[in-house]
Amino acid sequence: MEYKKGLFITFEGIDGCGKTTQIELLNKYLQEKNYKTVVTLEPGGCEIGKNLRQILLFHKGFVSDVAEMFLYLADRAQHFEEIITKNINEGKIVLCDRCIDSTVAYQGYGRNGDIEQINLLNHIATKGKKPYLTIVFDIDIETAQKRVGSTKDRMEKENLEFHQRVRQGYLELAKKYPTRIKVINANQKIEEVFSDLEKIIKEIL
Repeated sequence: MEYKKGLFITFEGIDGCGKTTQIELLNKYLQEKNYKTVVTLEPGGCEIGKNLRQILLFHKGFVSDVAEMFLYLADRAQHFEEIITKNINEGKIVLCDRCIDSTVAYQGYGRNGDIEQINLLNHIATKGKKPYLTIVFDIDIETAQKRVGSTKDRMEKENLEFHQRVRQGYLELAKKYPTRIKVINANQKIEEVFSDLEKIIKEIL
């Protein structure tokens, strides 16, 4: 399904890839050019999502892989209904920190889940809507881990093999959907990463 007016751009990558910084830079860039923007994130982009985010990232006890996947999907369903679709249809550019590809990369590749099943559930949660453009910030695992630091959430605490599978998942998704997903080398300096991002954004604007 296509949106009526605005644009939906998502930002993906393993933890520590620097995407949040790049979203802030892009938002400022777009606003300076008089575009109306909304910056949001998953999980936690709406009120229900904030509660789900606490469970997903900071729950101390056991969370099953299936429960984890459904919690992310519940957040997404509410997020699209409450925030994303509404703002895009009002003509705004919605910049979202993580979305459908995170679930495929983390719960699919990272947790060795059923990719086809996740794609179907994503389709249900978003009512068939997908990002117009997805940027994957690709970075080596060691550099990403250093950027994350010592204070880590539940997902960031996963072992290196898990994060390696997630990274590989993103790269495979980019090969599968080359029109929608663009990969940027996030090992570069912040301004160099943004320069690559700016080139991509200029093409779609």
